[in-house]
Amino acid sequence: MFIYFPLKNLILAPLSNAKQLAQEREKMSKGSSGAATKGGKKKGVTFVIDCSKPVDDKIMDIASLEQFLQERIKVGGKAGALGDSVTITRDKTKITVTADSNFSKRYLKYLTKKYLKKNSVRDWLRVISSNKDKNVYELRYFNIAENEAEDED
Repeated sequence: MFIYFPLKNLILAPLSNAKQLAQEREKMSKGSSGAATKGGKKKGVTFVIDCSKPVDDKIMDIASLEQFLQERIKVGGKAGALGDSVTITRDKTKITVTADSNFSKRYLKYLTKKYLKKNSVRDWLRVISSNKDKNVYELRYFNIAENEAEDED
């Protein structure tokens, strides 16, 4: 017995194969893309925010930045629901964000800038990608020494 759809003019497989088709669809939907499964294990992404200069000068508290990131990072469209896919750890001057799934470095920069603006230190600090390592952001002071030299002239 065949199933016929008059709108699409398609003839599908017999009903006896319906279970096999359903199982194949489940396998395809559970698995990710072929390129990701070829490597075997999913590759995690690790980003570091280096806050050593402002923390040493006691301008900001690193624990509050960690708390801010935990509350604001969205996973699956929900903020604060990190689960097992995203972990945030803190050292004395560095925050490490490790993600198992897709996670944008640009999104981390956006959230860090938002934190700086919220705490009114965005006028003095900026978020810069480190030249040495691609997965590291640094919080640095704006170079205001040049601006002062221009004002004196």
